[in-house]
Amino acid sequence: MRAYLRKAWLIAWKDLVSEWRSREVFSIMAVFALLTILIFNFALELSSVNRVEVAPGLLWVTFIFAGLLGVNRSFTREQEQGNLAGLMMVPVDRSAIYLGKLMGNLAFIVSVEAVTLPLFAALFNISVPVWPLLVPLLLGTLGFAIIGTVFAAISVNTRLRDVLLPVLVLPIFVPVVIAAVKASSTVFARRSLLEEARHWIGLLVTFDVLFFTLAVLLFDVILEE
Repeated sequence: MRAYLRKAWLIAWKDLVSEWRSREVFSIMAVFALLTILIFNFALELSSVNRVEVAPGLLWVTFIFAGLLGVNRSFTREQEQGNLAGLMMVPVDRSAIYLGKLMGNLAFIVSVEAVTLPLFAALFNISVPVWPLLVPLLLGTLGFAIIGTVFAAISVNTRLRDVLLPVLVLPIFVPVVIAAVKASSTVFARRSLLEEARHWIGLLVTFDVLFFTLAVLLFDVILEE
């Protein structure tokens, strides 16, 4: 198990080091997220009450579409550089490749969220309860990364991968979006997360565990195809 996790970490570390040198994925995701926040800020005339009500939805829309850019590049870059075939020939369980890519994607998305949240709070003049928000934020982000990484591998060999990925990911991700927005709304409204949103948190945990298990079990077939 330790060797398996080490190989997965090495794959994730390769992506992180490559990104540190180029800053390609993070820059694209961060600029897109910041532009989205700016557009929402100038396009919507919101009162102080309405800001609290719509803030969770606006945040998750921003995170999802910025995240799609990141997960799409995780396998596209390997394909463009001719590394995907070599990666498949490495003597390692294919699920370790998935886990490594998942960790890399999760790191990119969380980094963008960390940059976006303070700007969102400043532009919308709203107090963001960071610590309670971490629970739905991390669970929802993990669910997105789990699904996004799988479908990025599926669509990498198609000509329309940039268009196909959102079409594949978003319908399956709908339950997570609903649960994450509902749980985040409870946090923004300063209500107890455990008392009023425990069923939404339970849904997020169930989704993450279920789809992560399926992804690990099926990734060998997915990558081969």
